[in-house]
Amino acid sequence: MASNFELSERSSPKQHRISPRAEKEEVDYMQRAQWLRAALLGANDGLVTVASLMMGVGSIKEDVKAMLLVGFAGLVAGACSMAIGEFVSVCTQRDIETAQMKRAIETKTSLSAIDEQDEEEKKERLPNPGQAALASALAFSVGAAMPLLAAVFIENHKVRMAVVAIVATLALLVFGVTGAVLGKTSVFKSSVRVVIGGWMAMALTFGLTKFIGSEAMQI
Repeated sequence: MASNFELSERSSPKQHRISPRAEKEEVDYMQRAQWLRAALLGANDGLVTVASLMMGVGSIKEDVKAMLLVGFAGLVAGACSMAIGEFVSVCTQRDIETAQMKRAIETKTSLSAIDEQDEEEKKERLPNPGQAALASALAFSVGAAMPLLAAVFIENHKVRMAVVAIVATLALLVFGVTGAVLGKTSVFKSSVRVVIGGWMAMALTFGLTKFIGSEAMQI
């Protein structure tokens, strides 16, 4: 019995030394969601926008140069728009959360050491506008580059259109799975949601582009 008691006393300090380290290694999925949301949103938007524009232009004019020019223009404009929009949006969110924290502090007459530590942790977890903007712009560029790379090496127009559609679908599936794995959510739900949502957006953009370029709209 004595030996067991001594063994437990010797092992307990090790357990106390290991547990804080294990807590530090635990992933904060709420903080990860900040940049993951921006990155997946940018990648999906880039892929859907450029792929649908390329297919819409390709349905009007069977010219690979026209498709690539429209796709590249969509990449540049979309990446800039996503970065600015994400920066403004996250700045607004950060200002609201900071103001709320200040109001909460003003209602307290005094702050204990625990309260001060809690406030510092909240400040560290505030969303980063620059990080969100950069992640969104880079992700948009990566997503937009996929249909461009898929079309540039194919000469046959019908094959090129089919390849762009297939690449877009597979990329949407990969984005959905990646987001679910990194966020520890349902892979099936995420994949179905991203693919169906992407195809709906692509169909609407494709149809609108084709309608605008049709003979009925020519003046």
